Formats: sequence, C-alpha cells, structure tokens
Amino acid sequence: MGLYDKIGGQPTVEKVVDAFHKNIMGDSSVSGYFAKTDMAKQRAHQIAFFSQILEGPSQYAGRPMEKTHTGMKLQQAQFDTIVKHLNAAMTASGVSAADAAAAMANVEALKGSILGK
Repeated sequence: MGLYDKIGGQPTVEKVVDAFHKNIMGDSSVSGYFAKTDMAKQRAHQIAFFSQILEGPSQYAGRPMEKTHTGMKLQQAQFDTIVKHLNAAMTASGVSAADAAAAMANVEALKGSILGK
C-alpha cells in the first residue's frame, strides 16, 4: 500500500491542502508569495501534485517545480517555513507522524528544484 492510500487518499489530501493554505496565508513571512495567486486554481494543482508525490494518482499536469518557482528567489528559510506549515497541516488532518515524515522526505527531495539549486 502506498503512502497516498495509507493516509486516506483524496479526502485526506484535500484536508491537508486546505489546512496548508490556511497556514501559509496566515504567515506574513510567506503569504506574499501567493498574493497574486488564484488560490482555487492553486488548490486543484496542489491536490494533484501532493497526490502524486504521496505515491497516489499521477494527475499533476502543472509546470515542473523548476519553472513554477523560477524568479521567486526562494531561500532555505522560506522552504523551511513552507515545510513546517505542510507538516502541521498533515498532523492537523490526522496523518500519522511516521507517514508525515515519509511525505516530508518526498518533499525534501524536491528542494533543489524549488530553490533553483
């Protein structure tokens, strides 16, 4: 059984994304990056993206991480803040600590693409 199924599939991923958006939009150190973002569209993209990186359905049709984050000049501090909010969203959505840690390892593997390094 993949991580996606272990955590509860689509309903849990949707809860995680909703909690994640609430967390990041409430944090002035990162919310500015989303000021001009259509959050409904972003929600759909992130549900598909997180489903894919959690070993679920491969439905993400958005741009690669390198292109999505080009020009944003994100640094390690912003990456760490986003990861912290995502981890908190997983915990708040009922994802076990072990499963959240496995998910975070998948996100961590994308850091170079997100930070452009």
